[in-house]
Amino acid sequence: MVLRNEKEEAARNQKYFRPSCLKALNLRFSDWKFFDEYYDKSYDQIHLPAQLTKTPEDTVINYFSILREAANLAIRYCGSIGNGNIPYPIAYNFLSKTYQKKLNYEAYLNSFAGVGHINLIKLCKLPDGTQGIRYFYEIEKIISLIEPNEEYFGYSYGFIDLIHENGGYRINNIQQEREDFLCAPYHLWQHDAESVIDVKYGDWCKLIKKRYPAVTKGYVKYIFFYGNDGASYFFIFFILTNGTDIEIASYRNNGDGKWKQLKLNPDKDCINQ
Repeated sequence: MVLRNEKEEAARNQKYFRPSCLKALNLRFSDWKFFDEYYDKSYDQIHLPAQLTKTPEDTVINYFSILREAANLAIRYCGSIGNGNIPYPIAYNFLSKTYQKKLNYEAYLNSFAGVGHINLIKLCKLPDGTQGIRYFYEIEKIISLIEPNEEYFGYSYGFIDLIHENGGYRINNIQQEREDFLCAPYHLWQHDAESVIDVKYGDWCKLIKKRYPAVTKGYVKYIFFYGNDGASYFFIFFILTNGTDIEIASYRNNGDGKWKQLKLNPDKDCINQ
């Protein structure tokens, strides 16, 4: 019994309270040659090579590769860090003209305050095309604090929307949320995919006749259930580094073999019934 409990606790500790072991995806531009051309240029003097934005995935990976060793830090006793501020004007040009109007360069630069390194550890195009070209991403950052003088790893996730502009794909919006490593595993059920399905679609909507065990492949979790209405339901969640499951897509099959996007919103359609 003790051994089993230790195994369960080890699994829980690994899931919720350990850093990521995934490899970084943003490893392009590993030498200074790429940055030499932009060393003394402001963002409005830079024109990106067409090959950097050839595909949506290229745009996102190249964007984070340029930012990988960017550092917007206070003065450090050990001297300069990484590529310093040089990458930011380049990266700003990956944004669409519309997005640049919403987010000026000064605000963009300030959004990286305290960040000394960025690793892109998860990237996946969303299956639902109704919102245009959208990617899920997760990044690992090394964040530096002046007082006290220390660094730590922080994790954020979000979504990136892209459009085709100027002969390539540009970032039209970036959503980013910081990951919480302490509150969710102790107090919330919303971080767990199985609980989300059981509560929202079972307790609230009274839809679940039989839910099947979740299937996890890498950081993707799939959940199926058969409904009281005779339809089948399929959900896709992405697992964050802090162990939280984020719902990405949901589908319904009424028996004709076609999976259609689920329109039901349990928070609005079921909870007040």
